[in-house]
Amino acid sequence: MKAVFLNLESWTTRIAMALACLMLAIASGLAVFQVITRFVLEQPAEWTEVLIRFSLIWMVFMGIPMAFRQGAMVSVDALYRAVPTHIKRVLDLVVALAALALMLIILWWGYEYAVRGRVQTMAGLESLSMFWAYVAMPVGALFSVIAIVANYLDPRRMELETAQ
Repeated sequence: MKAVFLNLESWTTRIAMALACLMLAIASGLAVFQVITRFVLEQPAEWTEVLIRFSLIWMVFMGIPMAFRQGAMVSVDALYRAVPTHIKRVLDLVVALAALALMLIILWWGYEYAVRGRVQTMAGLESLSMFWAYVAMPVGALFSVIAIVANYLDPRRMELETAQ
């Protein structure tokens, strides 16, 4: 069962990271386009700024699961190094429960916020509902919950390995 869950997590975290990278590429491309239209052509495209912001929101919330999976999100390095070996697993559980609580709150309230925001439109893109920007919170939180549980089951402490 553990192996099946970790396989599912690996798949979902790769999807989330691919989406985060795609959103970064989109934001970068739109920024270049915006600079060209604004300063070279002197005909600014107002919609690009909105889509850049939209892409960056999605990028952040899709990148968070990878940080959780690598054990780099809630960092308690000093405490982790100071406690005896038998207490480290308890500390892992406390950190995982705190992160899960936060992600479940973001999942719940993020969805509520997205549903309430569906009647709003984006300035510069009146045909696009704000729902699509706000729904990044619960989607990212859902991916993060999976990554947090996987990190508890199969810990990776990459920030401790690379710390100086």
